[in-house]
Amino acid sequence: MEPRRARDLWHLFEPVHAVTYFAPESTDAFREVGLKGFWMGYFAARSCPLGAVGPGPVTAAFFNFHPAMVARAIPDAWTFAAPEIVGRARGESAARVLRRLCPGVDADAEALVGLLGPLVAGAEGGGRVLFSANRDLGSPDDPVQALFQLTTCLREHRGDGHVASLVVHGLAPCEALVLFARSEAIPDEVFIKSRGWSESEWEAAEDSLRSRGLLDEGGITDAGRARREVVESTTDELAATLFSGASDTELRTMAERFGRVAGELHRHVPIPYPNPIGLPAPER
Repeated sequence: MEPRRARDLWHLFEPVHAVTYFAPESTDAFREVGLKGFWMGYFAARSCPLGAVGPGPVTAAFFNFHPAMVARAIPDAWTFAAPEIVGRARGESAARVLRRLCPGVDADAEALVGLLGPLVAGAEGGGRVLFSANRDLGSPDDPVQALFQLTTCLREHRGDGHVASLVVHGLAPCEALVLFARSEAIPDEVFIKSRGWSESEWEAAEDSLRSRGLLDEGGITDAGRARREVVESTTDELAATLFSGASDTELRTMAERFGRVAGELHRHVPIPYPNPIGLPAPER
């Protein structure tokens, strides 16, 4: 698989996973099991495959959140709902969203689960903590829940690789956000507010990037753009390894099926653009 094709496929499958953060069924489900507020639901739902861990592993695995922001939700979340309860709420509510918004999703799910299951099972998990934890949960019997879970494995596989790429290319969490904001002309507030960094910490990250020639007073430099590109291209290369066993016909089928589901979701699920996920608006 060509690495850039892995990025294009991510643009199609990411919305399927993202319903768990933006659709009302999911946010309601987390509240109903006892979690307090959006961010406790987010951190608990995404980290529940790891078990009742503390804030350190979650901060490390998620990478770009301020440690204090994680610590406000984890481990307190586990006093309200055990990880397995959160995980069940996550999968069941996501399936309800997909069935409500996507006519014919059961047929797409059956086809995609048959294609994705062997790829996820056979992928190398070394160094991919969130991917491996999600894979260990297994595939539910319900096909739409199984589609959500396998899609979550795909996006965490890519995310684990992205974190590895950021680390090997010398970007600390807040620095990575600053460079992303500058390269895509995204307002700083999108990241400062949603990832918990203070203005002084943001400015310190800017100073660090300037000292290394990645930013200057005019914004991102050619060196900064090159650093961003090598981070993203390495992410694509690492993500593409999961799909190495798929034929061109199977990859086209995945793109067609995911594209149909994503098209419906883009019409109804309020994913903001621009967003910290890095997902481009569908018209792009």
